[in-house]
Amino acid sequence: MLYQAWQLSGRWCRWSSPFLHLLTLTVVTFGVLAPLICHRLLHSYFYLRRWHLNPMSQEFLEQNQQEGQAALRYFEKLQVPNTSEASGSDAFQPLLLVTIITVQRRNDFHYVLQVASHFHRLLQKCGAHCRSHRILLCNVESDPSSHQDVRLLSSFFPMVSRDKTGENPDPRVNQFEKEKQDYVFCLEQSLLTYNPEYVLIVEDDAVPEEEIFAVLQHLLLARFSKPYLRDALYFKLYHPERLQRYFNPEPMRILEWLGLGMFLGPVLNCVYSWATGRSSLSWPIVLFFALYSMALSELVGRHYMLELRRLAPTLYNIVPVTECCTPAMLFSAPSARRALGYLRGLHCRQGFAKDIALYSLLRAKGENAYVVEPNLVRHVGMYSSLRLNDNPKLL
Repeated sequence: MLYQAWQLSGRWCRWSSPFLHLLTLTVVTFGVLAPLICHRLLHSYFYLRRWHLNPMSQEFLEQNQQEGQAALRYFEKLQVPNTSEASGSDAFQPLLLVTIITVQRRNDFHYVLQVASHFHRLLQKCGAHCRSHRILLCNVESDPSSHQDVRLLSSFFPMVSRDKTGENPDPRVNQFEKEKQDYVFCLEQSLLTYNPEYVLIVEDDAVPEEEIFAVLQHLLLARFSKPYLRDALYFKLYHPERLQRYFNPEPMRILEWLGLGMFLGPVLNCVYSWATGRSSLSWPIVLFFALYSMALSELVGRHYMLELRRLAPTLYNIVPVTECCTPAMLFSAPSARRALGYLRGLHCRQGFAKDIALYSLLRAKGENAYVVEPNLVRHVGMYSSLRLNDNPKLL
C-alpha cells in the first residue's frame, strides 16, 4: 500500500505531470506575474491602493485641470458662428439632441467646457454622418448669469436656463429633489426646443469617448430597431468602472463570466496540449483552464476586458440596467415623455436620488432599461455639486 502511494506521488511530481504544470502556472500567474503587471490598474483586485491611490488621484486632478484650461483656449480661439446658428431651434428636427445639463462648480476645472469642446470637436470630425445631430446647453444654476463658463458657450450653442432668482425657495426641495427637478426641466426643454427623435442628457462632467458618435449611429440605426430595445425607458451610456465586475448579483454578468470560462477552457487546453505534445482534450484540464481564465479575468478586472469591445461599434454590448448612475442617459422621444410623467410624481431625498428614482420606475411601471458597455463617456468630475469633498479620491 505504501509502495503504491509512493508510485502515485512520484507520477504527480514528475516534471512531465500535468498536475505540476498547472500548479506552477497558477502560482506564477497569481503570485508573480499578475501582481507585478496589475498593481497600478485602478479597477483590479491587484491594485495597491496604499501605494498608488493618493499620487494617482493628485495626478488625475492636475491633468484634468490642464484639460480644463485647454478647453477654455479651444473656445477662445474658436470663431464665433453666426447668431442664427446659435440662437435656438429651427424647423429642422434632429435625429439626436445632445443636451448638456450644467451648474456652476469649480471654475479652475471648467468641466462644462471640457464636455462641450469634446462634443463640438467630435461632431466636426464626424462630418456628414452627424448633420442630423444638435447640441443644447441647459443651465440650471439658480442665478444663470453667474455661470461664467456658460456665458462663453452661449456664443456657440443654443441655451435654455432655469432661472430661480427672485423666487422664495420651497423648504421641501432638498438638493436631491432640486437635481431631479433640474433634470426634468432639461429633458422637457429638449423636447420642446427641438422635438428630436432621441435625447442624450449629459451631465457637465461626462466627457465623451472618441467613438461615441460612431457607436450611437450603429445603435440608433441598427440595434434599436429590435422591439425590446425600441420600447426601453432609457439607455445608460456610463456605469462606474468599480461596479463592472463579474462577481456581482446581476445574473447576466454571471452568465457572461461562465461563458468566458466555457470558451477559454477548451482553447487554453488546446494550447497546453500543443505545447506539451499531448494529442487530445482532457476534461479535468478543460475545467482547470475554465476556472483559471474566470479567476484571472475577475481579478485583473472585467473593466479591462470590456475595453476590447471598442475595436468596432458592432462589438458593444447592451445588457439590462442597474441603478447607479446618470452621467449620460439616452431617451427616445416617446420614452422621454413617459419618464417626465413618472419623475414628476416622485420626490427625491437622501438615499433616493434621481438615478435610484429612475431605476425604481422599471419594476413599478413595468418598464425596461439597458446599459451600453463599455462606457461611452468618462466621468471626470471629482468635485461633486451634491457632496462636498475637499480631498477627492479616484476610488
